[in-house]
Amino acid sequence: MKRIPAILATALFAFASGAQEVQKVPIKAKQYRVEATTEPVKIDAVLDEAVWKSAQPMEFDAETSPGDNIAPPARTVGWMTYDQKNLYVAFHAFDPDPRQIRAHLSDRDTAFSDDFVGVVLDTFNDDRRAFEFFVNPLGVQMDLIQDDTNRNEDDSWDTIWHTAGRITADGYIVEMAIPFTSIRFPRTDAEQTWGVDMVRIYPRSARHRLGLQGQDRNRNCYLCQSSRVTGFRGITPGRDIELDPTLTAQHTSARPDFPQGGLSSDGTDVDLGLTARWGITPNLTLNAALNPDFSQIEADAVQLDINTQFALFFNEKRPFFLEGSDFFSAPMQAVYTRTVADPSFGLKTTGRLGKSTVGVFIAEDEVTNLIIPGPEGSSVTSLAQNNRSTAFRYRYNVGATSSIGALLTTRDGDGYNNRVFGVDGNFRITAKDTITGQILGTRGSYPLSVQTDFEQPRDTNDVGGRIQYRHNSKHWYWGGRYDHVGDEFRADSGFIPQVGYRYGNAGLEYQGYGEKGKHWYSRFWIGGDFDHMTKQDGELLERELESWAALQGPMQSFFQIVVGDRNRRFNDVDFDEQFFHWNAEVRPTGSFFVFAGGTFADQIDFANTRLGERFRVNGGIRWNIGIRTKIDLDHSYEDLDVEGGRLFSAEVTQLRAVYQFNIRMFARAILQYTDITRDPALYLHDTVEARSKRLFPQLLFSYKLNPQTVFFAGYSGTRLGGTFEGVDVSLAEADRTFFVKLGYAWLF
Repeated sequence: MKRIPAILATALFAFASGAQEVQKVPIKAKQYRVEATTEPVKIDAVLDEAVWKSAQPMEFDAETSPGDNIAPPARTVGWMTYDQKNLYVAFHAFDPDPRQIRAHLSDRDTAFSDDFVGVVLDTFNDDRRAFEFFVNPLGVQMDLIQDDTNRNEDDSWDTIWHTAGRITADGYIVEMAIPFTSIRFPRTDAEQTWGVDMVRIYPRSARHRLGLQGQDRNRNCYLCQSSRVTGFRGITPGRDIELDPTLTAQHTSARPDFPQGGLSSDGTDVDLGLTARWGITPNLTLNAALNPDFSQIEADAVQLDINTQFALFFNEKRPFFLEGSDFFSAPMQAVYTRTVADPSFGLKTTGRLGKSTVGVFIAEDEVTNLIIPGPEGSSVTSLAQNNRSTAFRYRYNVGATSSIGALLTTRDGDGYNNRVFGVDGNFRITAKDTITGQILGTRGSYPLSVQTDFEQPRDTNDVGGRIQYRHNSKHWYWGGRYDHVGDEFRADSGFIPQVGYRYGNAGLEYQGYGEKGKHWYSRFWIGGDFDHMTKQDGELLERELESWAALQGPMQSFFQIVVGDRNRRFNDVDFDEQFFHWNAEVRPTGSFFVFAGGTFADQIDFANTRLGERFRVNGGIRWNIGIRTKIDLDHSYEDLDVEGGRLFSAEVTQLRAVYQFNIRMFARAILQYTDITRDPALYLHDTVEARSKRLFPQLLFSYKLNPQTVFFAGYSGTRLGGTFEGVDVSLAEADRTFFVKLGYAWLF
């Protein structure tokens, strides 16, 4: 492959430099007072109650993105009040052209490309963690957790609250009632002060973010710049007990001698399950799950497991593990709940104790999945035996913005165990500079089958660690990181697929902004970094120099290029690789989004230890047809050419179609298709089939009164095709499953 000079990435800087945004809105947090109401508030998006006329108005003063604290393009007003059971919030979002409002019916937590408004509640007023409640103009709910310590926003958290939205002649109106049982706050008879921000997303050619006050881009925190609301008195979270029993029926048929024979089944399985939540204190929650069923969870996006070195990562989607997952976050991913494959029960406690945050979970798993890591690759295996997994996470707040923490995980099975233990810290030394670090020790024992099949020692005992420095300001990022992970480091409850290495990284990036009315673009980035990785004995694994440039423009467009040069050593052979990546996206209308990307690169053929040329292109659309129907279509193609011809080519197509009857009910169809063609003559060490195809359909009908009171009915199946032992097989059914699930939430 021809070398692509890294200097190409500087072209954008020459084109776009010099743009400076003029600040027009003062950066100043506001003080508000909220008064209790004694009259009923009906959640109907009609602001006809007297309390909304007497409540203090909260005007949105600033556009904070893409504009840098400039006057907002549309007026927005919010109000707050409360009674002994609920916090009530209302918004009137004015619009100069209401015909341009973007609003679609959709499932909860999926309307982020629409117009929406919401409130951010830092109920402990400590600038560390907040609840976020957002609503689109049709009443679709989105609830999240803002973890400002780790700069992470988590949409996996779901709670029960009530909303209504209505488009009007001058914009739209939203009302919400948030039960105090659904959030955490101090238990006190005294008047409380909460950190509060109100947010409006106004997507047109640009995706404008409007807020109560300006945000200083030279301060590396969000909640610390929030406004404050005082006046909450006499409120309690109540008993906060929730019981969610479930009934699941599942009928699976499979073809055990595929491609021969027919489908057979052991009958229909009917299971009872129970998920429970108890607010032990206003700050501490206990969750329990007995025989949980996750059959309704959407299928993972297809990832090609071909010519890869390390195990693939899949996001967690199961509600029991998602809730409170931010409590277990740390610099190194020593907790990865997807390792719990088929739990028969689970217990989890998360919450705050003064300046401390605590997370504990224990799960009994009926399958033991393992990643066997190494410096140049990893393998995966599964043991047909139970194990018990536990994780303990503790973090103590130091000063206003820093913390120190501890972590312990255990995993025990028949002839098998794994322990991980360590400490970590997050220190925000200035408003722009942060140092994070973690050191972990591991100890474990493998069963005889793993020792034999994967040439692993019986006992493992080693350490791993990471230290990282980051500087983030309005225009500049720079930072560095160093990892040290020993050869026998094993974190079986986490996702650390590579061990036995030392890694260093240093990077620099400049971010510029277009000024409204002067530049057609809104933001650009240009940067680069250098990586160096060796084995523990100093042997080179990888040395990489890369640079990138990116531009954000009209119609919410984004374009990025990445170029670089990499030296890698694999299987005692040195390789010199150059690569070029690009990706682009644009939203020409509020209902249509298109994206594309590609790669031209030298690539190691890991199966045969030689250099090849990789070509990859992908693209897709997201199309809202009216307010009820949504189509997502993705397609990617990839091939690898080596001396002698094309080693393989692979195509992946994914179609997802949803029809939303209303905000509570939808029908969804997913179709995933993979087609891989290989040239067996070019595989020097392995025997491979010339063709493999897989078709996976999934159908789901869903009704959700709230996140726990649900009815699901669905179907999923697998069809396989290709070459099996030299015989060509068209797509034939390998298995199919029908399922029904009922769930109900009892609140006490």
